[in-house]
Amino acid sequence: MKLQILSDLHLETETFTPQPAPGAELLVLAGDVDSTWAGLSLFKDWPVPVIYVPGNHEFDQRDIHEALAALHERCDALGLRLLERESCVIQGRDGRHIRFVGTVRWSDFDLFGEAQRAKSQRAAGYFVKVMRATRHGLPFDPEAVRQEALICRAWLADTLALRPTPDAHWDATVAITHFGPSLRSADPRYGRQPGTASFCNADDALLPLADLWVHGHLHCRHDYTVPHAHGVTRVISNARGHGYKGESTGYDGLLTVDV
Repeated sequence: MKLQILSDLHLETETFTPQPAPGAELLVLAGDVDSTWAGLSLFKDWPVPVIYVPGNHEFDQRDIHEALAALHERCDALGLRLLERESCVIQGRDGRHIRFVGTVRWSDFDLFGEAQRAKSQRAAGYFVKVMRATRHGLPFDPEAVRQEALICRAWLADTLALRPTPDAHWDATVAITHFGPSLRSADPRYGRQPGTASFCNADDALLPLADLWVHGHLHCRHDYTVPHAHGVTRVISNARGHGYKGESTGYDGLLTVDV
């Protein structure tokens, strides 16, 4: 199956018109499309199915649970398939069945280990203030982010560990998270610093459970492979980022990947 991949378009401030990639069978949106949600309408009547995993900024200035319910309604009306701790299986033109497993996968701040968690959470204070989101009526602060992240992590681990059965069959698995699954996805501009734990998780042990892992969040592009006992997992991020920072220079909005 040929997938077109887009993320971090930030259409609330950026000017970008997405176009369908020739030959693509499905479009994956890996979050931070538009914090106002208005830009999601650009994907209405897209010529192929659209799978969308929200990013952190889709929850800006909202209660994260109320926002998720409303975002589901918006996506249903637009014909988009939103995945948040949900999975689906789609058959490609070649007859193969591809399982898509999606979650925001918030930061648990354990990227550098438990000993560095407190420092990572202090660094996250800036980012959660920018979001100004809430959870159960309380500020979505670093500890609340971690609690939500652990729920995502448990669901992701359990779901990826499922094996195909005669009644539920798939030939390959694509994991989609907004947050990066490994320190290997760190932005090279910033590298190993406490703030990086607000962008990547240490989900390296889960990588072998997917054939392809798509993420966004970091405003840089990635395409790397991780060998393991079961084969190789490819990790892709096609984040556009902000033009005023030069992050969108050379961006390929027609990028496709085969799975």
